[in-house]
Order: sequence, then C-alpha cells, then structure tokens
Amino acid sequence: MTNTILGIIGGSGVYDIPGLENRHWERVASPWGEPSDELLFGRFAGVDLVFLPRHGRGHIQSPTSINYRANIDALKRAGVTDVISISACGSFREELAPGTFVVVDQFIDRTFAREKSFFGPGFVAHVSMAHPICPKIADALELACKDEDIPHARGGTYLAMEGPQFSTLAESNLYRAWGCAVIGMTAMPEAKLAREAELPYGLLAMVTDYDCWHPDHDHVTVDQVIKVLGDNAEKARRLVMRVAPKLGPQRSPSPLGVEHVLDTAFITAPEKRVPALFAKLDAVAGRVLKKI
Repeated sequence: MTNTILGIIGGSGVYDIPGLENRHWERVASPWGEPSDELLFGRFAGVDLVFLPRHGRGHIQSPTSINYRANIDALKRAGVTDVISISACGSFREELAPGTFVVVDQFIDRTFAREKSFFGPGFVAHVSMAHPICPKIADALELACKDEDIPHARGGTYLAMEGPQFSTLAESNLYRAWGCAVIGMTAMPEAKLAREAELPYGLLAMVTDYDCWHPDHDHVTVDQVIKVLGDNAEKARRLVMRVAPKLGPQRSPSPLGVEHVLDTAFITAPEKRVPALFAKLDAVAGRVLKKI
C-alpha cells in the first residue's frame, strides 16, 4: 500500500506547525516559478507531513500574488498524496459566527487575475470539478473538529473573491442570495490545481468575521480579523495533529478517484503537443505522461 504524505497549506495566521518530529525546512524548486516559501517536512503519529505557508512566513504574498501553480507543483514534487487547506474567511450566515470552522464542500470562483491551470495552449486538458472536495478528507476534518470541541459546520459553499479589498455591501448581499456560506480569497484556483495534480483536497475555512452584510460587521478591519485569527490559528494547529492519525500512515484512495482524473483529460493531439509545456508537467502529470 501507499504511505500517506499529508500536505498542509496554512492560511492567514498559520505560518508554522510546531511539534513535528524530524522537522526541517527545505526549498523545493518548481518550473512554474517560486512557491510562497520553503516547505516544512516532519512527522507526527507515524504520518509524514509537508507544510507550506500559503502567504509565506511573515505574510508577504497577497491573495493575487501567490503563485498557486508553483505551490501545488512543489507539494506534488515533495511526494504529497493528500492536501488539507486552511483558509481564513468571512461568514454569510448568522449561525456561522467568528471562531467557527466550516468543512467546505463546494466553491464559486469569482477570481479573475490568476493563472488557473497547469494546462494551456499546446497541451489542453479538462478535469471535472463537480465535486471538488474529497469526502475522505472532509470526514477526517469533521472528526478532528469534534475531538477538539471546535464549533464547526459540515458542508457549505465557499465564494472565492479576487481581493485584496473586502466586499461591497451589494456583493455581500448577492453572494448571500446565492446561498454561499463563507467568503475568502485563496481557495481558488488552489482547489482546481490540486485536482489537475491528482491530489485529493479538503478545505477547512476558519471564520474570522461576518461579511459586511451583517449590520455589526459592515466595516471589517484588519485589526478585528487578526484578533480572531490568533485564536483560530492555535485551534487549526491542534486540529492538524488530530487529522494526521485519522488519515493514518497507510493511505486509502479517494472515493472520487481523484488519483486518476488525468487518464481521460488530455484532448490535444500528440503530434501537436508543445514539448516545453510537456516538460513542465513532469510532476503534476508524470504518472500519465510516462505512458505516452
């Protein structure tokens, strides 16, 4: 059987994972550019972990400047088999109060200034995003929240906005009318790229505030967000330690078959494929490209 190598992408406030055995930071080069930071390698409860701070230590990358392709590619090159993403977010629902964790199951992507695919002119591929979250990972996240007695909700749609500004009131009311649960700036295109890299993906959204639809939160400030972030970040680090043993050292496949989505994704004729792009896909799509 395959061993689990759990990739953790830390969001705002989560820049390190203490308590790992044999921990060390290591730079992983990517043909897609520079990842947000070095990767932290370690082990906990017999499970290998690879941690990447999405914004870089010190929070130097904005939601738009993050090199999402390099981040996912670097995790794939590091041998990661499954990805858990941690993301700060605003809430569209009264019952999802600040401090609540949401195990997201769907997305609406409203970002527009980011590279969203590893594939493109010269090598086109299409993967399904109907069910973007792996149930195996979502189950583990939900159980970990229960173990840590963290207020949480299972299921909900994450609205990904471009940022870095917060929503207008009209936008906030629109997204509520769409039935969204939370809003954030970083889960897209991250989830799409993880799917292209055949990596099962789960997202834990940490509510820091109500979005501006709420009469008491119509002027969200960074200071307010950071205050809640500190408490959320500590909970998130404890939760990661709970999730690792639930997924276990011996890996089980995704119920969605994510590990094989590229088998039927390529559409560009072999004689028309661009060698330079083909070469850059060695980690993301290497399993399939070796057969071509």
